[in-house]
Amino acid sequence: MDFLKSAVASAIAKGPPFPYNFGDKVDLDPSIWTLYNGTRREDGSNCSIFSFDVSANRSALPLAKNALKKLRTLRHPGVIKVLDTVETDSYIYIATERLVPLSWHVKRKSLSPETAKWGLYSVAKTLKFINGDASSIHGNLKVASIYTSESGEWKLGGFEVLSNVKDDDALIYRYGSVVPDSGRYTPPELANGGWDVIKNSPHHAVDSYDFGILIYEVFNGSFMGSDQLGQTKSIPPSMQASYKRLINANPKARLSAAHFLEQGLRTGAFFDSPLIKLTEGVDNLGVKSETEREAFLEDLDQLSDDFPEDFFKMKVLPELLKSVEFGGGGPKAFGVVMKIATKLSNEDFDTKVTPVVIRLFGNPDRAIRVCLLDNLSLMIDRLPQKVVNDKIFPQIVAGFTDLAPIVREQTLKSVLVIISKLSDRTINGDLLRYLAKTANDEQPGIRTNTTICLGKIAKYLGTSNRAKVLIAAFTRSLRDPFVHARNAALMALAVTVEYFSDEDCATRLIPAVSPLLIDKEKLIRDQANKTIDVYLQRIRKAQQDMPETVIPPETAQPRMSTPQPAEAVAASSSGSGAVAAAWAGWAISSFTNKLSSAAGEMQPNGSGAPSPVPSASGLPTPTSTTTPKRPTSSSASALHRQALKSPPPTTPSMGDSFFADPEPQEDDADAWGDMGDLDDDTAAGAGDDNWGASSETLSQPALAKRSVSSSSSKPAPTSTPFGDDDEPDFAGWLAAQAEKKKNPLAAPKTLPKGLAKTGTGPGTAKVTPTTTAVKKTLPISKKPASATVKKIDTKPKADVDGDDGWGDGW
Repeated sequence: MDFLKSAVASAIAKGPPFPYNFGDKVDLDPSIWTLYNGTRREDGSNCSIFSFDVSANRSALPLAKNALKKLRTLRHPGVIKVLDTVETDSYIYIATERLVPLSWHVKRKSLSPETAKWGLYSVAKTLKFINGDASSIHGNLKVASIYTSESGEWKLGGFEVLSNVKDDDALIYRYGSVVPDSGRYTPPELANGGWDVIKNSPHHAVDSYDFGILIYEVFNGSFMGSDQLGQTKSIPPSMQASYKRLINANPKARLSAAHFLEQGLRTGAFFDSPLIKLTEGVDNLGVKSETEREAFLEDLDQLSDDFPEDFFKMKVLPELLKSVEFGGGGPKAFGVVMKIATKLSNEDFDTKVTPVVIRLFGNPDRAIRVCLLDNLSLMIDRLPQKVVNDKIFPQIVAGFTDLAPIVREQTLKSVLVIISKLSDRTINGDLLRYLAKTANDEQPGIRTNTTICLGKIAKYLGTSNRAKVLIAAFTRSLRDPFVHARNAALMALAVTVEYFSDEDCATRLIPAVSPLLIDKEKLIRDQANKTIDVYLQRIRKAQQDMPETVIPPETAQPRMSTPQPAEAVAASSSGSGAVAAAWAGWAISSFTNKLSSAAGEMQPNGSGAPSPVPSASGLPTPTSTTTPKRPTSSSASALHRQALKSPPPTTPSMGDSFFADPEPQEDDADAWGDMGDLDDDTAAGAGDDNWGASSETLSQPALAKRSVSSSSSKPAPTSTPFGDDDEPDFAGWLAAQAEKKKNPLAAPKTLPKGLAKTGTGPGTAKVTPTTTAVKKTLPISKKPASATVKKIDTKPKADVDGDDGWGDGW
């Protein structure tokens, strides 16, 4: 092999320039030519080179020269395409398109029936052209004379004895028998009477007989002699009748190639197949009418996968791409393109399909855009990441804001396809901005799909803002009026729980999902329960890793008997009863500890309800104050209810100032807030005497019952009033206000005790301590009925049941 290459190279160096490089030798059936794979020096494109060595095979030189002449002059799509030729005294080189001998496929029986019929159809058309338009006889038609191109098309060669019938001294008459392996393919009349018999027979007779042998060999894989031609088992039934007429022993009765084609193209005949229709229509696809183009594409889309891939790649695909981009082929043509492109290698896809796809994404046609988005999943793996991120995605985003909802929806769905090809900057920048717009789309389906999309691309979002984006989007969708949007949000939350912190789960997401537990739609309620369960499991798992307490241990005795962790554990281990007991013990012990350490006297906290002071006999006794006596319109029952609402006493004795009687004001009820109607039980027509009567005419049973609340029989010690630094003396302040109303010029405005500024000044009113004394009656000062005002009695009243009063106050 190396010797042959060096010999060829030296021959080329001595002869005219031949701009092709020789490659590997290709095995051929017996032939006068040697076939090499070659490449063009200028661009490295593939080619084939037929080489004839004159010195080695000088007897066949006329055949080689005839073949060279006919290949140069005979132009037809079914004939081998010649690129360049070189002829010298020592060699002949013919550079052609890259070819593969058909015999390779025939011997391996790798041809499907449809592909075989398609190839025979191509040869029949070429033979019709040679016999008819060219008025010639091929004379060497056999499997070894046919080659397949890179597109899978069958190309006819073997023109060594091709002759024009009008030439009386045609080469075929003298050299027909010199052609290698001609004996097996010679018609019976030539075998018996020589090649001159051709002159007495129809000029198509020899080629028709050889075409019949070709049909037999293609469908059977081999041909050994004419005695096999009668076996038609492997030949398609629809073709058998025409085949028998081709191999008829009588040359005048043989069917010509033209008639064979005519019979085969009839409706339902052997050449009426989608693949053959495709080859007829693909070349002029751009000039077809819309109806013809639709019919052609419909047939093309129905093709099965056993058709020649090379033909689709080399011939059909370029024509379809041109039709889609320029010829109005539209989405249907692009769908066929994608079907063919699945069988392309990555290299072929990059060179043939990718540039067109990039240009098509810039096409404003909505039908093309939707078709591209629908088929994006078929080609995304073939597209480089840089192409998708830098060239395709900037074109895709225009669909997010398109007026047509179908374009917006398909654009949104395409995000799941291209997300793996986008950079982090693109995802967390432009993409999220557009998704925020579709989340507020007027179409509920688009809003729903946005939520689904975010749930599925959550893993691609940046960790710094992922939780923030998802929480904002999902919680908003939880309030969507569209039921499926809410359901999508619940499902998205359930599958993205891993991206949220424990704090977000407990404080933001569970509260957001909880309202949907009582949604009007059962679908939502069921999904909300599932989602809540997912988050509760997450919280429970987080609780297992949390400490029991974060309060540091104290060395000193705490002021309040706060339950310690050990006590809490013991209480929880003894059941619910022990828990209740521990809680009650905590409350009581707190008050006990405080009472043991408290000192001094209490003052009112502003509630306006005084506590009874126990007397020596254990009964509450009225007290006298230094303030003037005044009438009131409040009844005993109303003041009794007021006393029940007051805080319980915490010490046996209270300061006398707590019981100071303030002067009446018209807005006392408003000053104390909502205390109820103070005149509920006031008798109709009762004047100012009612206040005094209600104060001094308490029944004996009521006094007896009141004694239950006073357990100490010791006399009350003298009380010490609070200083200005203690709690405000609102009772004293009210008394001062009432006194000012009686005598407006007596004293300036004063503030309650404890709220006034320290020191003595013109605005400071000093409240003197009062002494408690037991009185039996309280004289009532009479005033005109018209001047009656509501009074708040701050004196202790008899309590019907002291224990109940404590309980209510607690």
